[in-house]
Amino acid sequence: MVKLAAATVSNQLVRKPKRKRDTKAADAGLEAPSTTTSIPTKTHDGGKKPKRSSKPPLIRRDSSHLEETTIPWPDHFTKLEKTHRALNLVYTFCCTRKHLATTWDTIKTAVEGHIKRELKIEDVAQIKSLVPRAINFAYVDEAMLQVAIMGEEDGIKAGRAKEFRSLELSRDPDEKADPLDNKEVLLFEFIDGDLKRQVADPKTGKPVKATQRLRNENLKMPVFSQAQMTKLIEKRNAKFTSAINGFLNQCASDCVDPVEAIHKNVADFVPTPAHSKENTPAPEDRSKAPATIPKERDNIAQIIAQLKDQEWYTGQIVPEGHRVFDPQVPIYGELNFELSQNLVNALYNTKHITQFYAHQAEAINNLHDGNHVIIATSTSSGKSLIYQVPMLYELEQDMESRGMYIFPTKALAQDQRRSMKELLSYMPGMENLVVETFDGDTPMPERHRIRDEGRIIFTNPDMLHITILPQEDKWRHFLKNLKFVVVDELHVYNGLFGAHVALIMRRLRRICAAIGNNQVKFISCSATVANPEEHMRTIFGVEHVKLTDFDGSPSGRKEFLCWNTPYRDPEDPSSGRGDTMAEAARLFCELILRGVRVIGFCRVRKSCELLITAVRNYAKQIDRIDLGARVMGYRGGYSAQDRRRIEAEMFSGKLMGIVATTALELGVDIGSLDAVVTVGFPYTIANLRQQSGRAGRRNKDSLSVLIGDCFATDQFYMQNPDEIFTKPNSELQVDLTNPLVLEGHIQCASFEMPLRPKEDQKYFGEQIVEMADERLIKDHMGYYHCNERFRPLPSKCVAIRDTEEDGFAVVDITNGRNVVLEEVEPSRANFTIYEGGIFLHQGHTYLVKEFSPERKIAKVQFVKVEWTTQQRDFTDIDPIETEAIRRLPRPSLSRAFFGAIRVQAHVFGFFKLDKNRRILDAVQVENPPIVIDSKGLWLDVPKQALDILRSKRLNLAAGIHAAEHAILSLMPNFVISMPGDVRTECKTAIKEFAKKETQRKRPARLTFYDAKGGAGGSGIAAKAFEFIDLLLEQAVERVGRCHCMEGCVECVCSELCKHHNVVTSKAGSEVILKCLLGREAEIDVDSLPWGEEDISQGIETIVEATAVPRRSNVKEVIVTREGGRKEVVVKQEPLD
Repeated sequence: MVKLAAATVSNQLVRKPKRKRDTKAADAGLEAPSTTTSIPTKTHDGGKKPKRSSKPPLIRRDSSHLEETTIPWPDHFTKLEKTHRALNLVYTFCCTRKHLATTWDTIKTAVEGHIKRELKIEDVAQIKSLVPRAINFAYVDEAMLQVAIMGEEDGIKAGRAKEFRSLELSRDPDEKADPLDNKEVLLFEFIDGDLKRQVADPKTGKPVKATQRLRNENLKMPVFSQAQMTKLIEKRNAKFTSAINGFLNQCASDCVDPVEAIHKNVADFVPTPAHSKENTPAPEDRSKAPATIPKERDNIAQIIAQLKDQEWYTGQIVPEGHRVFDPQVPIYGELNFELSQNLVNALYNTKHITQFYAHQAEAINNLHDGNHVIIATSTSSGKSLIYQVPMLYELEQDMESRGMYIFPTKALAQDQRRSMKELLSYMPGMENLVVETFDGDTPMPERHRIRDEGRIIFTNPDMLHITILPQEDKWRHFLKNLKFVVVDELHVYNGLFGAHVALIMRRLRRICAAIGNNQVKFISCSATVANPEEHMRTIFGVEHVKLTDFDGSPSGRKEFLCWNTPYRDPEDPSSGRGDTMAEAARLFCELILRGVRVIGFCRVRKSCELLITAVRNYAKQIDRIDLGARVMGYRGGYSAQDRRRIEAEMFSGKLMGIVATTALELGVDIGSLDAVVTVGFPYTIANLRQQSGRAGRRNKDSLSVLIGDCFATDQFYMQNPDEIFTKPNSELQVDLTNPLVLEGHIQCASFEMPLRPKEDQKYFGEQIVEMADERLIKDHMGYYHCNERFRPLPSKCVAIRDTEEDGFAVVDITNGRNVVLEEVEPSRANFTIYEGGIFLHQGHTYLVKEFSPERKIAKVQFVKVEWTTQQRDFTDIDPIETEAIRRLPRPSLSRAFFGAIRVQAHVFGFFKLDKNRRILDAVQVENPPIVIDSKGLWLDVPKQALDILRSKRLNLAAGIHAAEHAILSLMPNFVISMPGDVRTECKTAIKEFAKKETQRKRPARLTFYDAKGGAGGSGIAAKAFEFIDLLLEQAVERVGRCHCMEGCVECVCSELCKHHNVVTSKAGSEVILKCLLGREAEIDVDSLPWGEEDISQGIETIVEATAVPRRSNVKEVIVTREGGRKEVVVKQEPLD
């Protein structure tokens, strides 16, 4: 959480959490021991929280308690201590130099110059044995340390990719692998903390604290002050002295000679080259993991106990962060009608089903009685059987019956097709019925056969919208015999996407009714949500909906862990959180080693690749290279062939682990999973619960782990794990009155079949009457037809989800292979592909050799390096034309604006970062900007607010950013939308003082824009514009009422912030919001905290906003709200 007083990047201190902690453990610098809690969960938060009258005192702990001893040091330990000091000094100096790896050959001579004797490997091994968690001393591949990669001009000729790659890296056919090709070097590193990045003050030249994130920093190498280096050196020396004292005290207690003891212990810490390990007896395995992966694992409780017994476990499970959900026995039900013997046999032969669970029987009975059905039960509860059995029963009665199964992703459709074909294979006379997927990957010749002969098609909303409904004359026989429409994963159809799908379903119902089919029954399955029955009625526009939400399926014992990334030095909180990816990889591998099949979820694609790399590195570290081959990634961008192969290998059991983004959040059956590891909080509680449900799909006990990253949102849930279990499920919302969405589908509907507004109101609402007159073309018979501007194919003009075409092909040219690794969407390309950068695929590192935006191609070459790249970019979000103005209610003098917004993202360089996020190099690149046009609203921050913030030296950008978050979080209260439908500009801290006016200046403005819908927007920001006064009022109230000290997810921090809320100021946001509402008199300036930035001199990046150009017919919008009624009056705005 960001500290309220400072409101700067440099002052992020996690202090008093909301949950009480063990004060003894806290005083010792340790996290309190974890506890196990059994659910039931509570239904409220325990009432109001007492408001703090003042800030709690801040206690800094730079290190843990240092151990003393009265035992005289033997001469051997005095020499070790001197050697450690020399290593510490030389290593810290090397860390400040560019392209300098601390290998044995690099540091040996310098250290010997300090200790005046030969430095031996055994000496360093003995030092590591005393502080094992502080030092890395091991052989590594020399290529992994290479920073400047040679051979940029290697004569590779341009050419098109010949094929999509398989998942293995392949050598040249004529090239044989030589085990001696890889030269190893001995690497020495301190891993208990690093120098903090600093920048040079342009006025004095001295190193000063960096006040902004690395991605926003000038493209220069960092500098380090002598004071900082001295402090870090002394800190390590003190820890080593304490370690020696502790070792001597332990030896005295055990009555052993300390010198003999350390020589005896050192064998485990002497590094060994990989090529000699085969002939070297392995040291005693301290990991206690099985030598081979067991076919039958222990139960989860035993495995957790084994993990807690590991040497590396330091209390990662947070207090109250271990929850146990008891197993549930099955509850069965009976059907009200008889199934044929063939169908009964098919169910038994394929799934060993002899009776239905209670929820299955209830839903099938409701369907048989003529109702529409919505099933909202837990993951893996057998929901698919509910829509398989009625379809098979109907086919037995009438072989001409048709079924349409709609899934949000192709993978889900493929999965269900396999299951249905298996059932049909046991149904005499129905084995050869055409049951196929109909999606974008279906070959054109096959499409006609499926349309004409198919009994059941598995498709997605996009194909229904673009292909099936516009060609209703060709699909008429299929639609006339359509009996069931299944829409699985109904909770996915929410917000803007949900509105599109709801109108598509109404178009389908309208066509079916027109050709005489009024018997279509709709079946939907959903995750557990707050309003499933209401949501189904909204999506399909039907009545007689029956809800089934009692879950009769059995479930195994489930354990949930909140697992916090430990500090680099577990006994020293000031060392900072360690590498979350390394922690996740260790847990991932340790679970697999115990026979646990694991799926890991990451927030973004790059994290997915980094975790695969970290898993392979950990497997190599513990000499279990075989693990790397049993873990693969699964995410967007991979080819369809690769995805199908990964699914098959996971289902068959060849893979023990899979690392995914949200691509596998839905219910694709990839076999039995024992554990889910979620790396970092996945933006929403709903996402976390959906991911957690992927484990335990075969009634066995299962494990779900949330690994906390260092960011504010993650740490909030680590400190308050109750929030994960007690927050209610969110309601699904769909806005069918959005004029931009509605018009597109009315144009499509009138193209499919001429429109009669009064008759078609039942499908599209009352707005259709007015909209048809204004937007459609009326013929002499009173029918309305599609407008010419939407022809020839209106469905192609209406994008139902935020998809992008014409991706950039990433081509692997290693050894002349010339095959496509994957495709990258245009919006991602500039941020992931730039010449000289590292591109990650299946955890492997590729150097971008050539990037051609015009040809939409990037050529990459496989390289063995241990560093990655972080792009240096900035994004400007600016209004370019004012279309409408709203005056805020008195006493405010401010106005809100609506109009065209332009988003420009620029990538102009990158940093090379090692695995510890240290900067190795800074490189400039020239890429064209990404430009996106949209619609949005904005408010200019009043000058009085800027004056108040400057008077208290509060960060202007932090206050603006926090105010934007506060407003964004409240939009769903007034406008039906999903998180991410409307976005804002993530602000950064004030720049370092500059000599020249070269840095971009950002206007003091709150800006919000539609993330979807293209240049015309999605209509959500336009609706929010009507409620901006109420949004501001609620934002002020919410920020003022929140009892947090620094800003939290309940007021000014956003779970979706791509900059992880690093720069936010709760105090600054309250000043800005009150000034916008004309409530300056309520601001107690004297009580505001002081910021640390001296902004009285130098160049500012936040300046007073200037007027945005107006279009010629700009309008003033006046909103009156009387008796709950809203009226919008539009008139010309005087151009004064």
